[in-house]
Amino acid sequence: MLGAASLKEQIRAEAERLGFVACGFARADAAPEAGERLREWLAEGRHGAMGWMEERAGQRAHPQGLWPEAKSVIALAMSYAPGSDPRALEGAPDRGRISVYAQGADYHKTVKKALKALARFIVDAAPSELKVFVDTAPVMEKPLSAAAGIGWQGKHTNLLSRTHGNWLFLGVIFTELELEPDPPGRDHCGSCSTCMVACPTGAIDAPRRLDARRCISYLTIEHSGPIPLEFREGMGNRIYGCDDCLAACPWNRFAAQAQANRAFLPRAELAAPALADLLTLDDPSFREMFSGSPIKRIGVKRFLRNCLIAAGNSGDPALRGRVEALRGDEDPVVAEAAEWAAARLSAV
Repeated sequence: MLGAASLKEQIRAEAERLGFVACGFARADAAPEAGERLREWLAEGRHGAMGWMEERAGQRAHPQGLWPEAKSVIALAMSYAPGSDPRALEGAPDRGRISVYAQGADYHKTVKKALKALARFIVDAAPSELKVFVDTAPVMEKPLSAAAGIGWQGKHTNLLSRTHGNWLFLGVIFTELELEPDPPGRDHCGSCSTCMVACPTGAIDAPRRLDARRCISYLTIEHSGPIPLEFREGMGNRIYGCDDCLAACPWNRFAAQAQANRAFLPRAELAAPALADLLTLDDPSFREMFSGSPIKRIGVKRFLRNCLIAAGNSGDPALRGRVEALRGDEDPVVAEAAEWAAARLSAV
C-alpha cells in the first residue's frame, strides 16, 4: 500500500487529469461550526420551501452523520468560468438571462463521472470504502471545501478561490482512509462587500447570511408558487437563476475561461434566448430544448412563469400577443403571471 503522502500526491495528479482545477483534503470531523450555522439558518426559516434541507439536517450537519465510517474528506472543484460578464444581458430586456451554470451540460453528470473515475483510481491504489457526492446528497460541500483548503466561503456564501474565482462546481469524496489534512482556506474578502451590494433583491443581508426566500435563484428554480410581487421588478430578465453576486466578485479577474471544462461551455440557444420564442414553448418543445440541461427539472409551467415576469419587466410592446395568449393557461400560477405581465405592458 502506498504511503499517505504519496497517495495524496497521486490523487491530486489524477484529479487534475480528470478536469478538476482544485483538490484538497480534510478530516471528516472538520468544520463543526457549519452544522450549528445550518441549524440557525433553518430555525429562522431562511430555507423557504426547501423542506428537504430540514428533513435531513442531522445528516447534512457533518459527514459522519451521513456515513459514520468516514475518516477523511476529499474536496474537488471544476471551473465553469464564463468568457464574458453574464450581467451584460441586463441591457437586452427582450432576452432571457439564464445562469451561467445552466447554459451548458448538466454539471451533475459531468462532475459525478469524473468523481467516480477518481474513486476507482483511489480504490485501486489503496483498497478502501468510499462514497462520492455531487450536490444531490445532504452534504455541506462549501464549508468542507473551505476546510480542505481549496478556497473560502465568500460573503455571498459561495466558495471562492484566489486562482479560480467563484465559478466552481464542487464534488466531495468521503473515505475511510486516514489522509493528512491540508491547511484550511483563509478568508481573503477583507472589507469588500461588492457581492452583497450587487444582489438585486437584498437576499444577502449580512456577510455569509443569505435568505433564500429573497434570492432570485431560489425564486426561479425552487419556488413553485407565484413570485412575490415585491421581487418581480428586481428579477429583471432573469428566467433561471441569478449570477449577479458571483459576477460582481473582484477575485474573478483571475478566473480564465481557459480553465473551464469544455462540457460547461454555453449552448448557443441558451446564451441569450429571445423571450418571444420562449413564451411559445409547450411541454414537448420545452423538454426538447432543455434536454440534458438542469433547467429541464423545473418543468415548462414554472419556466413560463419566469419568462412572463421577464416579459412584464421588458417594456417591449411586441411581447403583448405572446403574453395575452397565456392569460387563460390551465395553470393558475402561469395565468396570474400573464395577467401581471399584460398589465405592465399595457402601460407602456
